[in-house]
Amino acid sequence: MWRGRVGALLRVWVFWPTGVPRRRLLSCDAASQAGSNSPHCWNCGGPWDPGRENRFFCPQCRALQAPDPTRDYFSLMDCNRSFRVDTAKLQHRYQQLQRLVHPDFFSQRSQTEKDFSEKHSTLVNDAYKTLLAPLSRGLYLVS
Repeated sequence: MWRGRVGALLRVWVFWPTGVPRRRLLSCDAASQAGSNSPHCWNCGGPWDPGRENRFFCPQCRALQAPDPTRDYFSLMDCNRSFRVDTAKLQHRYQQLQRLVHPDFFSQRSQTEKDFSEKHSTLVNDAYKTLLAPLSRGLYLVS
């Protein structure tokens, strides 16, 4: 909470000289490590390849990983990138993904996995709603 503000406050109060380098705060919380683009699991530290088919879980410890912000809705929902979409296949993929990442299934897991589950579920919901309606699908294709 105070990471960026402490140094600024200390400089303002003249406790911290301007030319002296500050120590960088080490963060051990999983959310900050998961936010980085490292190919390692936030939970076990094992190698994790986000390019694999199953991009949601670590292969070693099965911990839910942070959502990939670069992934588009078509690849998430396993659809061809075109205006024509098989809505039955889209609905089936939506239900399949929600069975994997819905927050109700992570109630007994760590807070980090709960947060990641909410983000994944929101992403899946947005992708489904966008690709289901023809107008929003067309606008998404154009953008």
